[in-house]
Amino acid sequence: MSLFIIIFALLLAHYRSSSVSDGYVSVIRFFERKFNDGQFKHGLIAWLLAVLLPVLLMLTLGLILKHFSSPLYFILAVATLYCMLGSVDFSVTAEAISSDLRDNNISFARERLAQWSGHNTAEYGAPEIARVTIETALLRAHEGLLAPIFWFVLLGPAGAVLYRLARLAQQTWQFEEESFNRAAQRLYYLLDWLPAHVTAISFAVVGNFEDAMYCWRTQGDTLKNRTHGIMLACGAGALGVKLGEPLFANGVLEYRPELGLGDAADADYVMSAVGLVWRALVLMLTMVLLMTFANWLGK
Repeated sequence: MSLFIIIFALLLAHYRSSSVSDGYVSVIRFFERKFNDGQFKHGLIAWLLAVLLPVLLMLTLGLILKHFSSPLYFILAVATLYCMLGSVDFSVTAEAISSDLRDNNISFARERLAQWSGHNTAEYGAPEIARVTIETALLRAHEGLLAPIFWFVLLGPAGAVLYRLARLAQQTWQFEEESFNRAAQRLYYLLDWLPAHVTAISFAVVGNFEDAMYCWRTQGDTLKNRTHGIMLACGAGALGVKLGEPLFANGVLEYRPELGLGDAADADYVMSAVGLVWRALVLMLTMVLLMTFANWLGK
């Protein structure tokens, strides 16, 4: 049943992206206002109320419906996963930036990338735009698509809710007092660790496996966020492209370690990155299908 739920949710998200989970940010901010006094324990309490409580409610509702009404559970699961998926139209933005680069419309590409990634792109040339576009596409696809599906397969609708709300809490509170947001940062890192490794392995399997594994071993721990480092290093190695490298922002050169092997990024590699993500998704769905068959045969 999980495979059909995922397919239905993806089809819904393809035709109309959901903003329900993003609207939950106001609830997260409410708990931050009520509990933020700069202490770790209050940050943990706020996280438990904002994230874990809805997860427990969803888990209870899911178990009840699964026991008494499979059709209602199916509807609940599809609706929940649809709402918890991030924007699955990342490929549309990446393709538009790639088209701008091919047409040498650098200013349009800079503007699209700035709105999409949040980077200050005013000083980016075509190679920098291509690199950051690929990095953003890989990370957005993981956080909004592959990781929620992973947790859905593992824990059902409650798993998708857990990952998405934990990500929203981590994003929303990241600029708050360090002691308060430490719980949200650490818990999200723990929740993201396993799916990030699965995503990295998926990139390797559907791309250049040998180069991806080499980049994982030699470059995976060079970023401050190690899960991002593993995914980007594997993705770059799988594509045969160089990512990372220093960038200018506000007249200051920001150091970033080199990731990947091979050629410099360009518009064609942006499209290759989009293809890599979709192949990784197909691989994940294939694994779900195999697990479904194995479950049927075991009964």
